[in-house]
Amino acid sequence: MSKAKQVAWNGAIDSPIVLVSGPEDYLASRAIRGFREQLKSVDPLIEVSTIDASTYAAGQLIELTTPSLFDEPRFVIIENVERCTDALIEDGLAFLASPGEGSSVLFRHSSGVRGKKLLDALKANALVTVVACDKISKDQERMDFAAGEFKAANKKVTNAALRAIVEAFSEDIAELGSACQQLIQDTADGIDEKVVDKYYGGRIETSSFKVADAAVAGDAGTALALLRHLVTSGQDPVAIIGGIALKTRNMAKLYQNRQVTAAQLGVAPWVLDKTRRDLTGWSDEGLANVILEMAVADAAAKGAEKDSVFALERLVLLIAHKGLIVERR
Repeated sequence: MSKAKQVAWNGAIDSPIVLVSGPEDYLASRAIRGFREQLKSVDPLIEVSTIDASTYAAGQLIELTTPSLFDEPRFVIIENVERCTDALIEDGLAFLASPGEGSSVLFRHSSGVRGKKLLDALKANALVTVVACDKISKDQERMDFAAGEFKAANKKVTNAALRAIVEAFSEDIAELGSACQQLIQDTADGIDEKVVDKYYGGRIETSSFKVADAAVAGDAGTALALLRHLVTSGQDPVAIIGGIALKTRNMAKLYQNRQVTAAQLGVAPWVLDKTRRDLTGWSDEGLANVILEMAVADAAAKGAEKDSVFALERLVLLIAHKGLIVERR
């Protein structure tokens, strides 16, 4: 059983040795910055060094953690442990066996099995805190992350505002985090949907999810206008397809099994409720037609057709008509 303390990316670190583990680089950078600031608040003169594990040379860690003449505290950050040299594994194990007095060391490992012996030793050491930086990919996880940002800053935010900002920055957790921090810093009072719209209205209105929402609502004109705005602003057609596909896939899954839960669908409860409402008036044939057309549009966006935008418009119109093919005259 692991002896190391396990915490989330924003959890408290109260040990001198830290393993920041997991693929979410943005969360890892936040955790590392937080620990560095924590150490500097204790001693502003702490000496901070950064090592690239992929080019690590024997003796570096021992040298950087050996007490100096004036005994200043030291903080060593070791990046890219997933690509570490054998020398780092050996020196890391030696350091764990006899940690340098007054030194703090942070190991950053994103994924893979390279350095497993060192990782296992870190996780089994009572002097180590393991910081989990798991991938954030589901809607509910993004909602929880954003809500946590505002809660940590003691900033009130409405559910509508929270949904709006998550929809606007659904593809990049770093952008979502930065947007939350900007709202926190720039607003004195609570944050509602109007505030979010003031800052990120253009981003929200032209997201691929907004295109899909307008199309599903049967508003073909708005959906096409948003789509064209996305395209002219440089949005990659493949990314646009991704947002539309996510929504239609969820609709198809729920259509086949109305008892499916939000957790099973991998979405927030409010998204599940909205998807249930969106399915009104849809049929097996309509969903099947949309899925087939979506595959065609995806191929077009990846080069199968000369005009990928036309393929996207065709898909949006089909969704706006609930998958019923309308003959053009």
